[in-house]
Amino acid sequence: MRILLTGASGQLGVELSKLLSQKNEVIRLYNSSEVPDGYKIDLTDFPHLEDFIIKKKPEVIINTAAMTEVDKCEIEKEKAYKVNAEAVRHIVRASKVIDAYLLHVSTDYVFDGNKGLYREEDIPNPVNYYGLSKLLGEAFAMSYDDSLVVRTSGVFRNKGFPVYVYKTLKEGKAVSAYKGYYSPISARKLALAIEELINLKKTGVLHVASERISRYELALKIKEKFNLPGEIREVEEVKGWVAKRPYDSSLDSSKARKLLSTDFYTLDIEGMVV
Repeated sequence: MRILLTGASGQLGVELSKLLSQKNEVIRLYNSSEVPDGYKIDLTDFPHLEDFIIKKKPEVIINTAAMTEVDKCEIEKEKAYKVNAEAVRHIVRASKVIDAYLLHVSTDYVFDGNKGLYREEDIPNPVNYYGLSKLLGEAFAMSYDDSLVVRTSGVFRNKGFPVYVYKTLKEGKAVSAYKGYYSPISARKLALAIEELINLKKTGVLHVASERISRYELALKIKEKFNLPGEIREVEEVKGWVAKRPYDSSLDSSKARKLLSTDFYTLDIEGMVV
């Protein structure tokens, strides 16, 4: 199978690239850093993006590229819209021309966090611009019949909250853990789930994330598992935040758990690269 992968240098992109290249031809697109055997393309250069996709004629497109820095999205709204939403529109346009199957990765931040354990049918209501830009991207993706939107939560590998906790505690420093819940998943487990999904060619929206946990509880687990020094403090908000965060953006992944044989649900702290 010929697969085009955007965001190949990101956490999920790196894991997908390693996994999928074992049995498939993977065309890797990246923007910010070097990827062996990849193509550097600015996703906001929309004519170039469409032309590249149409010429390469992939059977499957996996869009993991995104502007994910929540506060940066709040400040640089125009750029966030172009990367997280408008680029998806142009990926869809090209997908239609070549009849490619599209899997688009989205986020739990499309929800307001007022109830948690959100199902696919729940109505999105983002509380920050990152969530809004990703929701608009979802709308563009779902305008194409042969697409699947995979919502996930707190992806980590070489960065993310679990890695921050590990490194900070290891240095004997204090960790500020936001008083809120989510469903963090390692990039490794998410990649395994996506590999299975592209073979199933499911469409619509699907939640793929791990168990619901508070950041405070997760920090305690990491401290205990690795026997780390350092203090953990639960806080209402983190100093320096620009954008509001949802209190409980955890996802209900029961549909995906019934559908997939991959155990993506069990929290995989070992999935950190530190």
